[in-house]
Amino acid sequence: MTLPEILLLVAAGFGAGVINTIAGGGTFLTFPALVFSGVPPVIANATSTVSVFPGYLSGAAGFLPELRAFRRAELLRLTALSLLGAFGGAALLLVSSDKVFSLVVPFLLLAATLAFLYGEKIRRWAARSAVGVKPQGAFGLLAVCIYGGYFNGGLGIVLLALFALWGMEDIHRMNGLKNGLSFAVSIIAVGTFAVAGLVVWPQAVLMMVASTIGGYAGAPISRALPRPVLRGFIALIGFGMSAVFFYRLF
Repeated sequence: MTLPEILLLVAAGFGAGVINTIAGGGTFLTFPALVFSGVPPVIANATSTVSVFPGYLSGAAGFLPELRAFRRAELLRLTALSLLGAFGGAALLLVSSDKVFSLVVPFLLLAATLAFLYGEKIRRWAARSAVGVKPQGAFGLLAVCIYGGYFNGGLGIVLLALFALWGMEDIHRMNGLKNGLSFAVSIIAVGTFAVAGLVVWPQAVLMMVASTIGGYAGAPISRALPRPVLRGFIALIGFGMSAVFFYRLF
């Protein structure tokens, strides 16, 4: 790694830790930083997942008061579902080529951003039309965690969108739960990718340290910022990275 690449990866790791704790979408920084430094897309995605996973733990630690508000049995059930979905998604990535993965990435990024931005409107529409989404339902969480195991980019955003569909409104409780479940998803994905040899460890370790520091710093920042600012910031990152990868694709 050159010095500019090291500085880019450290900055991306720290920023990802902060952003993941605040609302999600940190891999919108780590994944492109790895790709721009010359790492192939599938390996960059696996390495990106490894690099941010300690930040999820430190971020969840920063939201311990909010997590304690959930019942323990409920947290255990949601965690078990997350682990199951993550295993399916990680296995799917193992059989994906760089070409196929590069094709779907911009669409996944855009879908994740739109889901977060309009999750509340979708929930209201579902309530009016009697379609409804069962609070803490298994199917929705399994689907999201399969996505997270396959492509970690925007996982936090998609989880927040799902929580909005469940009817949750407290953004800080949502952030605490999002960080806890994201860590559970990442444990499975990290183990699978490491065994499969899809991780470039020097870059991963460098970004892991930076994201852990950023993750813990994100909790007080999140509480201090107004909700519209948080939503607008994440939407800006999501749409910006989607545009970059659509440009690279076409």
